[in-house]
Amino acid sequence: MDQAARIVAGEGKDMTDREMLELAAKAAGLRVIWPNEAVLPDGRSIRWNPLTDDGDALRLAVKLGITPHIYTSITEAQWAIPSVGRGGFKLESHLDDPYAATRRAIVRAAAEIGRCME
Repeated sequence: MDQAARIVAGEGKDMTDREMLELAAKAAGLRVIWPNEAVLPDGRSIRWNPLTDDGDALRLAVKLGITPHIYTSITEAQWAIPSVGRGGFKLESHLDDPYAATRRAIVRAAAEIGRCME
């Protein structure tokens, strides 16, 4: 399997929503309190779930430099960490909800960034 295919496939490891949110939060400098809260670096708790909240997903994408590309039936979220030479993209099929697919693609890309920080 080539590099792009491994990245798209999550390098062979499927993640639960919880694992994705924890890694995405790590990438954004947050700590998740399952299921819908996160702790900011200053210790304050906020409601946070970019899998269900458009605003949280957009803020996550902006903070991490994730670029979503929305096509007819899929969303692609591109990510890169130039300092470590890693990057790739995550694809999500729209099915019946292109908004949910776009949020999930962003969170999956953020989780890959968080995984690179481990």
